[in-house]
Amino acid sequence: MKACRPARFCSGDIMRHVVVMAGTGAIGLMAVFAVDLLNLFYISRLNDPALTAAIGFTGAVGYVQIAVSIGMSIGLGAVIARQIGAGRHDRARRIASSFLLVMTAVMVALGLATAIFSTPILHLFGATGRVAEQAGQYIRIVSPALWLVAAGMGCSSLLRAVGDAKQSMNVTLIGALASAMLDPLLIFWLHLGLAGAAISTILSRGLVAILGYLAVRRHDLLAMPSTRYILHDAKLVGGVAMPAILTNLATPIGGLFVTHAMATFGLAAVAGQATIDRIVPVAFAFVFALTGSVGPIMSQNQGAGQLDRVRQTLVAALKLVALCVALTWTILLPAQNLVVQAFAAQGTTADLIRLFCTWTVGGYLFIGMLFVANTAFNNLGFPLYSTLFNWGRATLGTIPFVWIGMRFGPCGVQVGQVLGSVVFGTWAVLTAFSVVRNLKPGRIVPGLATELPGRTAKSAMAELNELDEEDQIAEDVARV
Repeated sequence: MKACRPARFCSGDIMRHVVVMAGTGAIGLMAVFAVDLLNLFYISRLNDPALTAAIGFTGAVGYVQIAVSIGMSIGLGAVIARQIGAGRHDRARRIASSFLLVMTAVMVALGLATAIFSTPILHLFGATGRVAEQAGQYIRIVSPALWLVAAGMGCSSLLRAVGDAKQSMNVTLIGALASAMLDPLLIFWLHLGLAGAAISTILSRGLVAILGYLAVRRHDLLAMPSTRYILHDAKLVGGVAMPAILTNLATPIGGLFVTHAMATFGLAAVAGQATIDRIVPVAFAFVFALTGSVGPIMSQNQGAGQLDRVRQTLVAALKLVALCVALTWTILLPAQNLVVQAFAAQGTTADLIRLFCTWTVGGYLFIGMLFVANTAFNNLGFPLYSTLFNWGRATLGTIPFVWIGMRFGPCGVQVGQVLGSVVFGTWAVLTAFSVVRNLKPGRIVPGLATELPGRTAKSAMAELNELDEEDQIAEDVARV
């Protein structure tokens, strides 16, 4: 049996771990989102409002697809990091191999279903006419290759779980650079338009999947899946992954209502929302990176029983969220006219961009707080809390606020979308500190809802330890 590998995050300065993990993750994410922003920039230069609006609708559908993959990668990373923190590398490798196969199969099915039903899905989002036709063409090209997203995200999650943030960043950067070079070639030189952007997306995702797989193999975290363990391991990771998927689906479902609301004010409003939706990930790449980077730090330290370091991680993440939002606001406020000019925005589209750069950008402080709190819930054994808070924000924190805002036009829709985040972001963070404060050292397998009503902490712990012991016995039998 191989010697246990050290858990990287169980010693050393917490703030340094958070900054390094989130910083490298942010560089990779910023590159990916910057390419999406370039896509929109290239398409806007074709001077066809229907194509620009189509990008907005494809983004809304894509967010739903990616939310499923993100949820599964969160579950995978949380469980693997916990196993590594507890010194069980062999089991981590087995679980990673099993669940990566499950991730890929799920995304194959989802991608094919989206391609087949693309027309009714787009109509549900409010797309009609030529806009729906162009968006449908893009979706039918990209969706069958959606499994490449699962492969790439799964490998990236595993790299972060072992603390190899640099390699995770490099893989993502290379994929983004490939897309950045292919986009103008396919969109302009070959005159493929939106179809060219779709082909570029597939090629870059394929490259990320291949490079990610090779990087994970170097950490000895992948092997041939064992059929006798696939269902067992899928259930173990699914305990975190399923609530995380539901959590992540809340954001695009809330976005569906916002997109539909914007569509009632015409293509210019949809184009404005699409532009902002692509500026946000680039501007707040560090905040988004925190959600994937802080989790392994929390999980490893909880697995090692170092609960004080878990709280320190939560505090450090919130400080960095506040700093990032303040810095972004400082940059966008004076640069708003440059942003408007860069995307050749006029009328309603320009008004929405200016409102975002001047005021609503500040609301992302509370969205960032919600993201960090959800990361804590997912990685500390309380995934249902993140589901409840995210769906609360997507429904009670979105629908009534946006509905009232519609009375004031598309700008009112944008303001309403942000206001609901203030309530739920604050509430989620207070709950996260309560969860961390009440953590107890012990053997806890993440993913089983110990917070469910009617279950005492003692009975939940007994059940979890029994499952852990059965897992170990099964491994020993298989080895013999």
